[in-house]
Amino acid sequence: MFTHVMIGSNDLEQARRFHDATFVALGGKPGEMDARGRLIYAHEGGRLMITKPIDGNPATAANGGTIGIAATSPDHVLGWHSAGTANGGTAIESPPSERPNGAFVAYLRDPDGNKLSARSQPTK
Repeated sequence: MFTHVMIGSNDLEQARRFHDATFVALGGKPGEMDARGRLIYAHEGGRLMITKPIDGNPATAANGGTIGIAATSPDHVLGWHSAGTANGGTAIESPPSERPNGAFVAYLRDPDGNKLSARSQPTK
């Protein structure tokens, strides 16, 4: 359904450190900067793009929005969470844990305040 998710950042180098670390922890690759100055992560058929806002105003996080990132295992979720907190992210909500449906989930805010979640498929 979606081709990509685009989020804003006020500091692309800080965003790069955070997202490179978290995507590598999921088995992905570091991001690449395109000719327009956008940071692009491609993994498992999806794309996350990070940019300074085109209108010149400061980037802000979506209130009530969450970007969900697929992980292949609970270990990948834990690695993602650990890499994120070590690279400027903030742990939020509950600690990484298994949900009643068997999915393993963790939540972080990136350095710009965007709410992210890594989730493995249910094991039940």
